[in-house]
Amino acid sequence: MDIQFCGAAQEVTGSCHLLTLDSGYKILFDCGLYQGYRKELENFNEQFLFKPSEVDCMILSHAHIDHSGRIPKLVADGFNGNIISTHATRSLCAIMLLDSAKIQERDAEWENKKNAKKKRKRKIKLAKPLYTSADVPPAMERFITVGYDEWFQINQNVAVKFRDAGHILGSASVTLRINENGHQTYFGFTGDIGRPNRPILRDPMPMPEVDYLLCESTYGDRDHIEKPAETERILKIIHDTCVEKKGKLIIPAFSVGRTQEIVYMLDQFENKGLLPKIPVYVDSPLAVNATTVFGSHPECYDNDLHEYMLIDDNPFGFNNLTYVRNVEVSKSLNNTNEPCIIISSSGMMNAGRVKHHLFNNIDDEKNTLLIVGYCSPNTPGGALRAGAETLRLFGEQKIVKMQVEIMDSFSAHGDRQEMLEFLTNQKKSVKKLFLVHGDLDAQKSFRGLLKENGFKDVQIPELGAVFKLN
Repeated sequence: MDIQFCGAAQEVTGSCHLLTLDSGYKILFDCGLYQGYRKELENFNEQFLFKPSEVDCMILSHAHIDHSGRIPKLVADGFNGNIISTHATRSLCAIMLLDSAKIQERDAEWENKKNAKKKRKRKIKLAKPLYTSADVPPAMERFITVGYDEWFQINQNVAVKFRDAGHILGSASVTLRINENGHQTYFGFTGDIGRPNRPILRDPMPMPEVDYLLCESTYGDRDHIEKPAETERILKIIHDTCVEKKGKLIIPAFSVGRTQEIVYMLDQFENKGLLPKIPVYVDSPLAVNATTVFGSHPECYDNDLHEYMLIDDNPFGFNNLTYVRNVEVSKSLNNTNEPCIIISSSGMMNAGRVKHHLFNNIDDEKNTLLIVGYCSPNTPGGALRAGAETLRLFGEQKIVKMQVEIMDSFSAHGDRQEMLEFLTNQKKSVKKLFLVHGDLDAQKSFRGLLKENGFKDVQIPELGAVFKLN
């Protein structure tokens, strides 16, 4: 059998990997959107490195758009197999893929209006969305859901088992048990590895021992700060911005996972009397819907949240918190001078309502931008993480006067030591380990750490690379 790396190769987004068995049976792991602006990847989302119609089944590790976002295109382009996921992953995909389609429809409409106003002499090709809202229902019909810790028979030779990855609601590591040519092979994909001792979700569960493993490496070159320091620091940022400077604290956050974790933390602050009496807005229709999905899957909660719900039956809501759906209400937040906290997507600031909040507040030194997770280098979030003094938004160059704070401890990705601990039981069994879903520098650093700890064959594949597996 062989493995081809069709996305997230020396990159953090666009997860997509194709396993072809000796029988010719093809299994696709994830089918995510590339989220960034590298010139050489500008056509990545429009083109597959394989024929969708030839793929027999797909296995989805979790619902984040950089892992699931091209599924409607995959189906529209000819894939007609099953998409296997956990129950919660399907629930989240139902809202996230529709939201993704609407964003692409709006972006194409905006691009076409902009080009029409330029009155160019030569004809400009109309922008088209990667897929539309109409493409989502046929994609959702292909889903088959499976619980954690049970072997599900894909066909007579292949079975799959999901283990809780502790990354977002429904996230899973994937293990395949493959019987071919008279012997049994175990093939693994970590998906995105979560973090132990984080709120809401259970800790990541170790995978069964495998022969070959695809492993994420997002934070392969760094460690996160500990929780007590995180709590003290965010309270200080809130106080300095909203109480002392009377400004706005803007927190770009992914609608699924990060937003709920921040709201849960603020809910705890409120119950302890630590949160200033200021309005808090969650400005994302997707986040509102995702929070409802969270409430529908308590089987994914950790013990701490179950215990907390004995004293507060709504851990995602408190008196000064408002969930914003209406676009006019969202716009009004840009016109108010009241101190407040605005949590809005997207986390990398390359789409969604947060771009408008950034545009309207970036040049006011009273305000603070709190970045709470990874941002691809070629996104607005990546530029601000790197210390950009100006930023181009909606065609206008803006001066960065607001304070920019970074707290990677909120990341749903394990750091290098947490990932190493997650992989400990694989040391003796794994013949070849492939690092995916990480920037090249982080991957090189993590490869060094793995080799220091007894992992012998660690590969960093390039996009399109094919490896033959014994």
